[in-house]
Amino acid sequence: MNVFTHPKTAERDARALAKAAGKAEKGEDGEGSVQVHLDPTMEIDGAKVFAIYGKGGIGKSTTSSNLSVAFSKIGKRVLQIGCDPKHDSTFTLTKSLIPTVIDILEEVDFHPEELRPEDFVFEGYNGVQCVEAGGPPAGTGCGGYVVGQTVKLLKEHHLLEDTDVVIFDVLGDVVCGGFASPLQHAERALVVAANDFDSIFAMNRIVAAIKAKSKNYDVRLGGVIANRSRETDQIDRFNDAIGLRRLAHIPDSDEVRKSRLKKSTLFEMGDHPEIKAIQDEYLQLAEQLWAGTDELRAEPMKDRDIFDFLGFD
Repeated sequence: MNVFTHPKTAERDARALAKAAGKAEKGEDGEGSVQVHLDPTMEIDGAKVFAIYGKGGIGKSTTSSNLSVAFSKIGKRVLQIGCDPKHDSTFTLTKSLIPTVIDILEEVDFHPEELRPEDFVFEGYNGVQCVEAGGPPAGTGCGGYVVGQTVKLLKEHHLLEDTDVVIFDVLGDVVCGGFASPLQHAERALVVAANDFDSIFAMNRIVAAIKAKSKNYDVRLGGVIANRSRETDQIDRFNDAIGLRRLAHIPDSDEVRKSRLKKSTLFEMGDHPEIKAIQDEYLQLAEQLWAGTDELRAEPMKDRDIFDFLGFD
């Protein structure tokens, strides 16, 4: 039996499954939601699972890749799953744009039994295992469906059994239930944000999505990673107001920009004091996350309230 259904039939099949099983009740995952519940057989057992969210362009892939390396540096076996159709989550780890799960499946006419693990899992820097889920063509299908099917394929090939940490690097803002699907697998959701209006406004909506998913799944807010910012005053003020906390602060450093252009992680950029300080910040973040973080039950603001809240007098 095939693990995958062709993406063109994804939406139809998801609706049929939901109707047949009675598992898609309006309002279960939040007002207006029609999400299908996670198949219990697709749960990721044994590994700590983190989903990285944040405003588009805020540096989620850079954060995810360097955090993956940091986990590997403290001796953990790491799998990073890129959840963006651009499939650029892992290129600093692998030095290439690796083919996506969807690309590979198209080559075998969506017969996953013909695939080998090396066809879609690629080893990156310091042993980090890398997968790019890919996605349907722009304007068609559901990216969340692709994420779910990628997890199915990984389980089918027993690739999650020897993994300590799984990191989902998730596309842009949470704008639909589909791209919230990694929250069904994650233990902790982390938000990457800069110290500016747009990032924090987006973070507030992400917090709302995580709160909705936490009603039915084990995912909880882990905290905020401040990125590309010299100061963190607005992030910290917002966190205090809704019940979040900052886990790390990655400064606005030109070395980060250079690392992307060199197609490298920051751990490959030498030991200049500025770079070393950022490496150490990622290492302490990995240690903190591995040790376990408190469940944060933040209460997001209404859009108009956060509009009035942010900024200077």
